[in-house]
Amino acid sequence: MPLAIATSLVCHFDQPTDFMLQIEAAILPEQRLISSRIDCTPGDHFARVPAQEHIGDRIWLRHAGEFRVDYGAKLQIGRKVADLASLAALEPHELPGEAVDYMLDSRYCDATSFQPFVEEQFGQLAGGERVLAMRDWIAEHFRYVPGSSDIHTTATDSFMARRGVCRDYAHVLITLARASTIPARYVSGYGPDVTPQDFHAVVEVFLADPSGEGGTWQIVDATGMSDGSEFAKIAVGRDAADAGFMTSYGFSTLIAKDISVERG
Repeated sequence: MPLAIATSLVCHFDQPTDFMLQIEAAILPEQRLISSRIDCTPGDHFARVPAQEHIGDRIWLRHAGEFRVDYGAKLQIGRKVADLASLAALEPHELPGEAVDYMLDSRYCDATSFQPFVEEQFGQLAGGERVLAMRDWIAEHFRYVPGSSDIHTTATDSFMARRGVCRDYAHVLITLARASTIPARYVSGYGPDVTPQDFHAVVEVFLADPSGEGGTWQIVDATGMSDGSEFAKIAVGRDAADAGFMTSYGFSTLIAKDISVERG
């Protein structure tokens, strides 16, 4: 499915500040880039470095005053989406090194403390069936409330409040999956049905490949607003700290953000 993406950000820095952007759709075998452009206010520097797992780029910039960036792209999404319920979990000792990091606690996801809860609530299920049950539990018990969380909100906070935005839904699902010894990682990207339209967060879980050989990362959206077959990945990480659209190493003010994602 082709997607047309247009993103504009305007922010202000009181003094020369280093910051990092992750807003471009990654070039991957399952999402082919047809065209793209990025234009931004000239600053002290502009440098690209590989992002987490070499999925996409991080762009380092340094600027003082008002800064604007405009990004546009067209992609062909060709991702194969498996029947999650049919996928088994891999035993921990069968996991490749790339997946092990995503079983550990991270800044926003304290999975260890949720082990008793997942065993009591989902202990009769395994693999993809358990992941789907956890996704459905979040959908049933949480309210999507824009503005109800901030950069300090953890999965534990969201679990207690029973509300949040896509970032919080993703953190809770990641936490429950890791507490079940299922590797899970945070994925930022673009989806055409996200409401209100914004950078969107989903989860990838690592389960047995349908072919019977090794494992596979599969997308799950706890908000229900996007599907893996038409989701454009930007970046992946342990949680939102690794995949935020902007990370500033100094005080910054976001003035405006406008995102459009259209099919075709």
